[in-house]
Amino acid sequence: MNMHRPIRAAIGLLIAGAAIAPTAAAEIKVMAPRGIWTVLEEAGPAFEKATGHKINVSVDLAAVVTRRVNSGEAFDIAVATPQQIDQLVKDGKITADTRANVTKAGIGVEVKKGAPKPDISTLDAFKRAMLNAKTIGYLKIGTSGQMVRDAFAKIGLTDQVKDKLVLPEDDVVSEMVAEGKIEIGMVNISQILTSHGVDLVGPLPAEIQNYIIFTGGVSAKSANPDGARALMKFFKEGAVPTIRKQGMEPG
Repeated sequence: MNMHRPIRAAIGLLIAGAAIAPTAAAEIKVMAPRGIWTVLEEAGPAFEKATGHKINVSVDLAAVVTRRVNSGEAFDIAVATPQQIDQLVKDGKITADTRANVTKAGIGVEVKKGAPKPDISTLDAFKRAMLNAKTIGYLKIGTSGQMVRDAFAKIGLTDQVKDKLVLPEDDVVSEMVAEGKIEIGMVNISQILTSHGVDLVGPLPAEIQNYIIFTGGVSAKSANPDGARALMKFFKEGAVPTIRKQGMEPG
């Protein structure tokens, strides 16, 4: 599957254990961040096989997903941050009883595959690694980028590293690390584990670690509400092994 912005692919969700009563087959349009796409990509074919539904995933940062929903774009499931989904529920754009946390993941540090891994085992070691790095990358917008900015501010690194920061607006930090354009990247751990050409150094030190929670819900105007509800249900059932394999915990 070729990845681009937005990504649209027919993929499904792993089903474990329970039989599903097939309903009229239809497309389920999902707007979601990259960490949800990778879960669906790996865990997918069984859901489609069991239900006959086809899942069409469009990948964007959570803030962009929210903007697209607010612009009136049609969708069946949207996944973003808890606060963003709660506002969409309040605005009547997502059905309240379908709102559910899907995944939770910390921020990780990555380097190009095969490159030396800096010591980040303690807070002092992490600070030294940042000061010694030639370039540091994280998202200019998006939840993970804000968490890294907050971590740097907390330990007094903001001004010390500002001249070496690379802050892409698109979700391409891992690709830039793999290409050697960024020496040290910091994104959702699941993205590092599912990206080619990069190695996970480790999570941020506990003192500055934070966790991204992705929350989803079904559109109040969904063209396929039953299929969308079934897909939300299986995020908490059949997809759990894949979620954990990709460095996250189920919501």
